[in-house]
Amino acid sequence: MTLRFGIYAGGLGEDAHREITPGPPELSDRIAAALDTLHGAHPFVVRGYIQYRDADGGHRHAPPHPWQYAAEHRKLDLVLCFREPGDDLSGWLQFLRDQIREHGPVLTSLQIAEEPNHAGPGGDGAQRAVRQAVIDGVRAARAEVDRLGLDVRIGCNSSVIIDPAQEFWTDLGRRGGSEFAEALDYVGLDLFPDVFRPIPPENLEAAITAVLTGFRRESLAAAGIPEATPVHITENGWATGPNRSYERQAEVLETVVRTVDGLSADLGITTYEHFALRDSYSDQGDMNLEFGLLRSDYTPKPAFDRYRELIAKYSTPA
Repeated sequence: MTLRFGIYAGGLGEDAHREITPGPPELSDRIAAALDTLHGAHPFVVRGYIQYRDADGGHRHAPPHPWQYAAEHRKLDLVLCFREPGDDLSGWLQFLRDQIREHGPVLTSLQIAEEPNHAGPGGDGAQRAVRQAVIDGVRAARAEVDRLGLDVRIGCNSSVIIDPAQEFWTDLGRRGGSEFAEALDYVGLDLFPDVFRPIPPENLEAAITAVLTGFRRESLAAAGIPEATPVHITENGWATGPNRSYERQAEVLETVVRTVDGLSADLGITTYEHFALRDSYSDQGDMNLEFGLLRSDYTPKPAFDRYRELIAKYSTPA
């Protein structure tokens, strides 16, 4: 089974206070050139985020205007993050429909909310209405895509869940029922092995296998999501920084991609997206700013060429 590859095309992210991390500005021409080099003629996905927060009327993009990177052999995976503190979802649902109508021609997939199980940095789980926003958002997006006749995959995701009861996915399944499960074209998983919890190198492949198998057999099963629903790896990366070498980043990337490819047929994994293209801010002594395949000045780390080689080896044929 072959994979479709992609990447979060920016560098800037969120710190622990949900503020945009500091660093050099995004340069669209450098981003586009790096993307062209990475995937060549192979089909590729550019991941971008919009934060919905109607309470203050602001919808931040990361990277800025991510749809600009859609090009030949390259389409947009757009994540609509739910950051609305209230319970009224009418504005949220209209926002989803507007994004589909505006960007439908360049979209390959639309993810409803980002890590709604996770209340920390990068996740939407702190918003009290987020679970219902996922349920209603998936249904509304499905209806709008079908109404317009667009070829856009609708999905949602989570980070790794170690709860044996799988309360998050069980609750989504209870709330949404079969209508929710049937509206999903895929379900995504964000995973960052050996980043926040160290894993001995000799155990890395086994740890990845256990996490991916648990996601399919336990998490998605708890929500009543059919085995036939594809899984996307929506975020995966390994940060460099103090005592975290560039060479090890390339090694971890290869281990993850090789393991994902080996499990793809059995677990229905069709897409792998890396996080991220560029460091937020290199050489600041903070690994959270160094997830990129490029340094913040756009010079490549060894993992950049390694990812290019992996795409050529494992990618869906051009």
